[in-house]
Amino acid sequence: MITFVRYLKMMKNKKTLVLGATTKPERYAFRVINALVEKGHTVLAIGQNTGEVAGVKIYTKAIPVKNIDTITLYLNAGRQRDYYNYIVEAKPKRVIFNPGSENPELYQLLELNNIKAEVACTLVLLATNQY
Repeated sequence: MITFVRYLKMMKNKKTLVLGATTKPERYAFRVINALVEKGHTVLAIGQNTGEVAGVKIYTKAIPVKNIDTITLYLNAGRQRDYYNYIVEAKPKRVIFNPGSENPELYQLLELNNIKAEVACTLVLLATNQY
């Protein structure tokens, strides 16, 4: 039997891919994985090094993804280029550009593919229940 609280968490579950994931606790990408898991979201992660955060395995290469709601970026614009096709093919509903990841070139590519580009801080969105 599912509890009411668990049911509510399942209803707002937004499958999220964190690009630029890390096992370094002082980094925002680390903090966001923890916050997403705590809020009940399904999390996938890709980073420069393998590891695990809050039970989420970090992969170093693009992984097959389906039904992604959000991709949240923790990569600078130059490092994002390797993922342009991957992001578009994942067909997320939105891509969040966290501080330091702003990229007008990718905004345009997303717009051409009917994917919402959102310049925001994922941690703030989660903390204020706007995620």
